[in-house]
Amino acid sequence: MSVATPIRSSCVERFLRYVTFDTQSDENSETFPSTAKQLDLLRHLMEELRALGLADAAMDEHGYVMATIPSTTRKRDVPMVGFIAHVDTSPEMPGAGVKPIVHEKYDGRDLVLPDDPSAVIRLAENPALREQMGNDIITASGTTLLGADNKAGVAEIVGAAEFLMANPGIAHGPIRLAFTPDEEVGNGTKYFDVAGFGASAAYTLDGETLGEIEIETFSADSMTIAFQGFNTHPGYGKDRLVNAIKVAADFIGRLPKGRLSPETTAGYEGYVHPYVVQAAVDRTSVKFLIRDFATPGLKEKEAFLEALARETIADWPRASVEIKVEESYRNMKEVLDRYPEVIENAREAVRRAGLEPRMHPIRGGTDGSRLCFMGIPTPNLFAGEHNFHSRLEWVSVQDMHKAVEVIVHLSRIFEEKAPA
Repeated sequence: MSVATPIRSSCVERFLRYVTFDTQSDENSETFPSTAKQLDLLRHLMEELRALGLADAAMDEHGYVMATIPSTTRKRDVPMVGFIAHVDTSPEMPGAGVKPIVHEKYDGRDLVLPDDPSAVIRLAENPALREQMGNDIITASGTTLLGADNKAGVAEIVGAAEFLMANPGIAHGPIRLAFTPDEEVGNGTKYFDVAGFGASAAYTLDGETLGEIEIETFSADSMTIAFQGFNTHPGYGKDRLVNAIKVAADFIGRLPKGRLSPETTAGYEGYVHPYVVQAAVDRTSVKFLIRDFATPGLKEKEAFLEALARETIADWPRASVEIKVEESYRNMKEVLDRYPEVIENAREAVRRAGLEPRMHPIRGGTDGSRLCFMGIPTPNLFAGEHNFHSRLEWVSVQDMHKAVEVIVHLSRIFEEKAPA
């Protein structure tokens, strides 16, 4: 197979099926997976993989589906490479009743989504569409997300498996596949069986623009600041009642207006982001996302918020504050810097697909962030997803086919570089 040889699979047809499964996860659930409906797609994937000839395809008791594409090389020491995607969709937007639409031969026009004409994907607001002229764009119908995050990655991995199983003359080592639940609620690797997966390196397909390779993520914590007041009958509250809602509002009002927030930062700048408030007179808690590309920067931001909270309660006699910090994930670069060959193999695969590698940090995290620290170096590759967690989500048919090419080339490269 020569460089940039087009590869065609049924990844797009599979994707159009997968998005009709409602797999929305739930961050308030105490079960795992957080929603049972994710298992419907996971079981379906297990059966599809078996139908392709991956005889060991199985789903474990936690819902993880894993399977192996058998080696086709005579080399004995080819490292096992893995490809991973998650099936759940964001709780932030409805995921039931998705109706995918293929807009053929995009020409720069506004894409008006028919079930809600106020939902419009405009070229001026989506610069990435400038690279899609003449391509076919898949969207939802306007009332739901599409689910390209991350069912595009799922379909691309299955499409690559289909292609490799149909072409055993392509030399590659053992390839391990995994499909996970609950990534969107931060638990995608909670019960991931690293030893059972067995790959020495892996790649998530959960990125955006064509050619992207992501090797840096935020380091992340969550921080809960809970203000304790005192509730009593408001008719007799003079000099007794302490309204924790007002204390929390005062605290939130003291946050910086022009810095340290998602709406005022970009690139390598971190932020603090209040995103959940549970309010009552006697106790009101504010939950924050804390993000920084340098892990020590998390402590600095947490210390800033703690000082701000204590400054606030100093102005509210008889109020008190409790603070809790929980680790979320760490910057994958801290691990990947020790595995330059894993990054270089991805660059070479992107080049062989006829693309220029694009390297930039993820202002977020992936399952790969945690997997790196669990023992599997795991960069993130493009899947073609755009406008994550939105009714305006879209993906390009041609980008999906390119992602399949990259998976196939990566599989070959690991075999080529192994000793004879």
